Amino acid sequence: METVKRIEIIANSVELPKILDGLEKAGVPGYSVIRGVAGKSTKGRSRDLAMTMLDNIYVLAFCEPDQISAVAENIRPVLNKFGGSCFISDAVELLTTKCVG
Repeated sequence: METVKRIEIIANSVELPKILDGLEKAGVPGYSVIRGVAGKSTKGRSRDLAMTMLDNIYVLAFCEPDQISAVAENIRPVLNKFGGSCFISDAVELLTTKCVG
């Protein structure tokens, strides 16, 4: 098992290219994107759920702990300018052996 950092980003889909570019620049090896995310924010932004439901994205990524400063440096300006949330937490990767055959 290996300790990694879990990165979760919720933002408007218009900003997806900037977010993914920031993750790439930070050296994050991969990510998953879920489109059409809806929910309630604690940030006090009140918008019509029906209008925004298909506009939001959720990005899930994992990286080495020493990469997290670069991730924050690249993602924070996008979220500060356009809105959204980023959560970073500890996770453990279960290492498996590769199947040969």
